[in-house]
Amino acid sequence: MELNKNLVFIGMMGSGKTTIGKIVSKKLNKRFIDIDQQIELEEKMTITDIFQKKGELFFREIEEKISLHNLKKSNLVVSLGGGAFINKKIQKEVLKNHISIWLKWDNNSLIKRIKNSSKRPIAIKLDDFGLDKLINERSKTYSKAKYQIRCDRLTKLEITKKIIEFNDKG
Repeated sequence: MELNKNLVFIGMMGSGKTTIGKIVSKKLNKRFIDIDQQIELEEKMTITDIFQKKGELFFREIEEKISLHNLKKSNLVVSLGGGAFINKKIQKEVLKNHISIWLKWDNNSLIKRIKNSSKRPIAIKLDDFGLDKLINERSKTYSKAKYQIRCDRLTKLEITKKIIEFNDKG
């Protein structure tokens, strides 16, 4: 067990990274950081507003900066944004120095969870077919995580228990 390593949650928007991250951080007595929330604080606007006013490219640049800055810290529980792990620099840092956990869901479950959400600028312009395609594309990258949890038939408590076991293994 490596006490200083961060637990880093990756997965699609709507996969529960923030919700589970908060629970795990309390149980392990570690600080929780949600990268999307950090971006909103830094930019003083919502993710949706950033996408609309400054564009996705600007968002991805600030996401990289804030993610890498926070990943330099230790003993944290970190929730990355859904697209952050696609970034090669973030991905390399997470895989090399942290405990990465993919919160994996069945595509249909994810589509139901994220469809029609105005807080998800990537999803808002996609139909079910487009969302399914995005999930499949991102899943190839998410599968590089050290650990995967199939969340579909698990409670929050069961997911949390598995993550604590992963943390203890390192």
